[in-house]
Amino acid sequence: MAGQRGLQITTWNVNGIRNPFGHQPWRQDRTFAAMFKILEADIVVMQETKIQRKDLQDDMVLVPGWDVYFSLPKHKKGYSGVAIYTRNEVCAPIRAEEGITGILTAPNSSTSFYNLPKDQQIGGYPTVSQLSGCSLDAATLDSEGRCVILEFPAFVLIGVYCPANRDETRDEFRIGFLNALDARLRNLTTAGKKVILTGDMNIIREEIDTAKAEEQARKQGITLEQYISTPARRLFNQLLVGGKVIGEPDEGREVPVLWDICRGFHPNRRGMFTCWEQKINARPGNFGSRIDYVLCSIDCKEWFCDSNIQEGLMGSDHCPVYATFKEKVEFEGKEVNITDIMSAGMFKDGVRQRDWCPKDLLPLSAKLIPEFDRRRSIRDMFTKKPSLVKGESSLESKSQDDSLPFSNGESAVPNEDVIDAIEGTQTLKVEVALDAQPSPKIDPQATESSIISNIPLVSADSQARSMPSPVKAPAKRSTESSITARPQKRGKSTSNSKSTSTAGKGQAGKAQSSLMGFFKPKPAQLDGADDSQATVDVEPDNVSVAASDRSTPAPSMSDSVSVSDSPTRAFSFADQKSVIDPIVAKESWSKLLGKRVVPRCEHNEPCISYVTKKPGVNCGRSFYMCPRPLGPSGQKERNSQWRCGTFIWSSDCRYWGEIPSHF
Repeated sequence: MAGQRGLQITTWNVNGIRNPFGHQPWRQDRTFAAMFKILEADIVVMQETKIQRKDLQDDMVLVPGWDVYFSLPKHKKGYSGVAIYTRNEVCAPIRAEEGITGILTAPNSSTSFYNLPKDQQIGGYPTVSQLSGCSLDAATLDSEGRCVILEFPAFVLIGVYCPANRDETRDEFRIGFLNALDARLRNLTTAGKKVILTGDMNIIREEIDTAKAEEQARKQGITLEQYISTPARRLFNQLLVGGKVIGEPDEGREVPVLWDICRGFHPNRRGMFTCWEQKINARPGNFGSRIDYVLCSIDCKEWFCDSNIQEGLMGSDHCPVYATFKEKVEFEGKEVNITDIMSAGMFKDGVRQRDWCPKDLLPLSAKLIPEFDRRRSIRDMFTKKPSLVKGESSLESKSQDDSLPFSNGESAVPNEDVIDAIEGTQTLKVEVALDAQPSPKIDPQATESSIISNIPLVSADSQARSMPSPVKAPAKRSTESSITARPQKRGKSTSNSKSTSTAGKGQAGKAQSSLMGFFKPKPAQLDGADDSQATVDVEPDNVSVAASDRSTPAPSMSDSVSVSDSPTRAFSFADQKSVIDPIVAKESWSKLLGKRVVPRCEHNEPCISYVTKKPGVNCGRSFYMCPRPLGPSGQKERNSQWRCGTFIWSSDCRYWGEIPSHF
C-alpha cells in the first residue's frame, strides 16, 4: 500500500485559521508548513478561516513551497471563509475561481467568471432557471466566502463551507446555496469533467453518521423518516450513490453523481464522526456527527487507495478528513501517473520535467495580492547574510550591502525611516556618554556656544553623528534642551556635584518612604549642613516635598509649619456615636470575600458552573453539573464513567465556607 500512495487531499474545518496553533502538535512550530507536514497532505482545504482581506499575514500567504487561494466574506467580520493550499512540488492548478455561481470576478478584473472566454473559465455555471426557485440573487449567495474552485488537468476541485442550520431565518439562504451547488456539480459532470467535492457540508447523511438522530427527531417532534427527508438532507442524499432517499427523487435529480469516498472504505463503521459540540465536552465520549466529506465523481472512485478521519488531531471542534490517490490511475483510457495530470507539463511518466515557477501562479492566488506580490517570507529574508571581511568595519559593510542588487535586479535603496532610527540611536548613545563624563564648571551667564565647547565629547565621529540635521528641527530642540538644562542641576563645583546629587536623591527617597514622614517635626538644621536638604511645606492648598534650588538660600525652620506636640486625648466610648462589633464585621467581610464551596457530583468530583442561555425565566441563571463528558449515548448516566445526573442551581447550593466565630 505504501508503494502505491500518490497525492493526498485533506479537508479540515479549523474554526479560525490560527486556532490549531493553540493545541498539540501544532503549538511547537506554529507554522503552516509544519502543519501540512504533520498532515502529510499535498492539497489542504480549510473552512471557517474567519479572517478578512486586511487580516492576511505573511505566514498565511508566503508559505515556502505552497500556493494558496482564499474566498473571504465580503461584509461580515470573523465569519466563514475557505482556503485551499496546494503544494507546488507536485501540483499546480490551471484555473481558479471564487464562488459557486460564477458571478464574482477575478482580482483586477470587472468580468465575471461566467463571462470569460470558454478557454479561461471552468464552466458548469448554474443557469437562471436552475436558480429560479431561490429569491436571493447570485451575488448574495457568493457574498459570504464559502467556495473556492480549482481546476487541474485531472479534475475540478470544489472546496465549500455550506451554511449551517442555525435558525429559520437562514433556511432560505441555506437551501439556495445547496441548490446552486447541486446545479454546478451536475452541470460539470454533464460536461464530462471529473469533480471532487470536499469540505464542511453541515449535513448529516443518515442515522449512522450521528449519535443524536433520535434525540433531534424527538426534539423536533418528527419521525426518523421525516428526519432523513428534511430538505437539505434529501437534496444531499440525491447527489450520492447509495443516498437514502424516501419516495421518488426530485425532477432533474434522478441520477446520483458523487461517491462518498470515506464511507466507501468503511461502509459499516459506526462512530465515524468529524464534529463534536464543545459546549458539552462531547468529544471524549465521541458523541458527535459526520458532516465533513471528501466526495468524487463516480467515474474516478477507483483512483483512491485510502480514506479516513483523523479524530486524534486536536485544534478545532472538527477533525481532518483525508483521501489518498493511488500512484497510477486510469485516465482517458490509459494508465498514467497521478502527478502527470496534476499540472501542466511538470511531470511526464512520473518524472519531473520542470520545476514550479511564478508563471504558474493564477490571478486568484493570494501571492499576487499587492502587499505580497514578489515577496518572500520574513524568515527567508534573514537566512543569508554576507559575513564581514577581516579588517572591515560594520558601517563600511553596510554601505557595500546597500549597493548590492536583489535577485530581481533592483538595487536596495535605504529607507528614510531606517536612517532616522539609526541617527536617533546614535544621538542617544552620545547623550548617555556625555552624562557619564564629569561635568565641568559652567558659568550661568555663559552662552550656548561656550557651554557646548566646554563639554568633552567621546570622539569627533560620535559628535558628527549625534548632531541633528538642520531639517530636523524637533530633534535639534530636544538636543539643546538636554544640554542647556544640565547647568541648572549642577550649581556646585564638579568635585562634590556627584555626592550632592546622590545625597539629595537619598533624602528624597527617605522623605517619601512613609506618610508619617510628612507630619513629624523636623530637627534643627546644623551649621554646615547641605542647603539642598528637603523641606516640608504644609500649606492648606499645597502639600509637597521639594528640594530647594541651589541658587536660593534654604528657608529656616521658622518659615516652615511643623506639627505641634499637643497632648494626646484619652479615648472615650461616650464620644463614639456607634460601636461596630469586630466579630460581626469580620463575618460580613468573610461572606463577601470568602472562598466558594463548589458542590460535588455523584463521582465525588467538583462540579463545573454553567450559565443558562436558553430564553425563558431561567435565562442568565448559573448552575452546577458533573464535570465529566457525555457518553456515547448522549444521555446522563448513573454508575458509569460518563456524566452523571447531578444538577444544582447556584442559588440552591451552599456558597461560602465555614466562617470562624472568633479572630
